Amino acid sequence: MAELTLLESVNLALHHEMTHNPDVVVLGEDVGDNGGVFRATVGLKEKFGCKRVIDSPLAEALIGGVAVGMATQGLRPVAEFQFQGFVFPAMEHLMCHAARMRNRTRGRLTCPAVFRAPFGGGIHAPEHHSESIEALFAHIPGLRVVVPSSPQRAYGLLLGAIRSNDPVMFFEPKRIYRTVKSNVEDDGTALPLDTCFTLRKGRDLTLVTWGACVVESLQAAASLSRLGIEAEVIDVASIKPLDMATIYKSLERTGRLLVVHEACQTNGVGAEILARAAEHAMCLLKAPPKRVTGMDTVMPYYRNEDYFMIQEEDIIEAATALVEGWK
Repeated sequence: MAELTLLESVNLALHHEMTHNPDVVVLGEDVGDNGGVFRATVGLKEKFGCKRVIDSPLAEALIGGVAVGMATQGLRPVAEFQFQGFVFPAMEHLMCHAARMRNRTRGRLTCPAVFRAPFGGGIHAPEHHSESIEALFAHIPGLRVVVPSSPQRAYGLLLGAIRSNDPVMFFEPKRIYRTVKSNVEDDGTALPLDTCFTLRKGRDLTLVTWGACVVESLQAAASLSRLGIEAEVIDVASIKPLDMATIYKSLERTGRLLVVHEACQTNGVGAEILARAAEHAMCLLKAPPKRVTGMDTVMPYYRNEDYFMIQEEDIIEAATALVEGWK
C-alpha cells in the first residue's frame, strides 16, 4: 500500500491490468513515448512495448474507430483523449458503433472498450480543455459513464471499467489529479460501476456530487457541521447507470436534497437526479430540492474562471437555505 495521487492511481490500475491481461492495450496521442499529456500512461511503453502501447496520430476519430474495432475482435482497448473537449470528432464511433454494438449484433459482438479523458476546469486552460459534458454521454443508451473522485476509487473503478463488457466513458477530474492523495493497495480489486459511495453520514441534508466537486462538498459539509447542520455526502461515481437507490435511502434520513456539479445547469445530470427524486421520492422530501452548478455559458478564460467554478461558500449558502428555510 502506498500514498498515491489520483493520477498515479490511474497509472497503477493500467499497469496492473496490462500485467494480468494480455488483451489490454492502450492507445492515444502521446501515450507511449511521452506517457500522456498528464503522464497517466508513463512507464507503460517501456514495460509492455509498442504493440500494446500505441502512439496514435492527432486524430480523435481514428482513436475512437480503432478502439471499437479492437474491442469487437477480442481486445480490451483503453483509448485516451487528451481532453474531454477533444472527443467530438470521435462521436460517430462512440454513439453509432460502440454504444450500439451489442444491440446491433444481438449480443454476438460486444464492445469492451474504455475511453479515458481528463475533464473539468480549474487549471487555467482554454475552453476546449476545461469542459464538463458528462451529461451528453449519459444521454446515449449503451454507454457507461464513470467519474472517479479519489485515488482509491480511480484505481478500483478503472479496473472495473476495463473488465466490463460494455463501452465505458471514464472521465478523470484533472483539477484534483495531483492535489488529492490517499493510500491505495494494488490488490486488483475492482469497484462496481453502478454504485454511489457515501463519504460522510448526516441527518439534515443529502449532498450529492461527483468529480472534483467532491472536494468542495466535503469541505462544505465540515463547515456546515460547525454550524449545526449535518450533511450526508454522496459521490455518484457512476453517472450512467445512476444508483438512485442509495440516494433515496439517504433521503429517508435527511429529507433534503442538494446536488452539486461543475457542468452547466440546463439539462445537466443534476436535473435528472432531481427529477427522479421528485417522481419517486416526493413523500420523503421536506423541502424542494436544489442545485449548485456551473453557469449556462462556455467556460471562460482563466482570468474569469473562478467566477464559473463552484466554491465552498456557494454550497454552504445553498445548504443553509435548504435547511434553515424549510424547517
